[in-house]
Amino acid sequence: MQQGLTLPSHRLTLGAFLEQWLADVVFQRNRPSTALSYEFYTRKYIIPRLGRHQVTKLTPRQVQRFLNEQHAAGLAPRTVQYIRAILRRALNQALRWELVSRNVATLADPPSGRGPEMSPLSTEHARAFLAAARDHRHEYLFAFLLGTGLRIGEALALRWSDVNLDDSVITVRHALERLRGHPWRLSVPKSESGKRLVPLVGPTSDARRAQRTRTLELRLTAGPAWRDLDFVFPTVIGTPEDQSNVYHQSEKLLAQADLPTTYRVHDLRHSTATYLLAAGVPDRLVMGIMGHSQLSMTMRYQHVLPSMLKEAAARLEAVFPAERTS
Repeated sequence: MQQGLTLPSHRLTLGAFLEQWLADVVFQRNRPSTALSYEFYTRKYIIPRLGRHQVTKLTPRQVQRFLNEQHAAGLAPRTVQYIRAILRRALNQALRWELVSRNVATLADPPSGRGPEMSPLSTEHARAFLAAARDHRHEYLFAFLLGTGLRIGEALALRWSDVNLDDSVITVRHALERLRGHPWRLSVPKSESGKRLVPLVGPTSDARRAQRTRTLELRLTAGPAWRDLDFVFPTVIGTPEDQSNVYHQSEKLLAQADLPTTYRVHDLRHSTATYLLAAGVPDRLVMGIMGHSQLSMTMRYQHVLPSMLKEAAARLEAVFPAERTS
């Protein structure tokens, strides 16, 4: 019997086991954001529907019915897949603790299907978006995101000490996290590939210089209220910007530019990868810039733009001899 589990395994409910698993394993071994996500889905979906069952008597059929019900209730396939993954991970721990003899979650099938695809901005839409953002307080942030491919959390965590002005490169070391009920924090990348150097070229380098000037102006305006935390994209008092505010402002700018409001801030990152690949930058170099741990992740970000299709057609046409005319 594991510490904290006072009932014999044949009387232990899944709900009681999951609560102990969250406390002893999830919150001890995972990043806070991951742990809170597991806790949320476990308590909102799994425990209310399956928690009363004895952990040793839970069947694949019961899990399958649970997954089907969640999908039928309107949860997206990706969400149901995530819930099943959480339950599977929990029951793997139950196996290691010798509480169960098999993992019934692995024997249940989640719904197929993927979530909505994120779309890159065409070059025309990208220009229109940046034009709408001109003179906006996030003008240089949006230009920076599009030019570097940084995740929004990485950009908001960037500090001036991470910017090499001489070599025009930035070092990605952290991501900004805001957890419900907790203060903001800077977390390290999940993998070594997340720590990387990203070049600043052309408009991105210009945006960096302009943002430096704007930050100094914000500091003078704030006076004693300013908090000297060295952030590149701070609030008006120097604290880290809130991602939700950036999302909200991007939606307003999309509407102002008469662009599809289905675009999301993360699509700027998709766009960067697409532009780099379309320009012929080697796959593995793009992989390094984007901070992907696997090349397959980079290729998943490669979206075919109309200009790429035209180029492919032109190259294919060049293979064949010109049609003879009589």
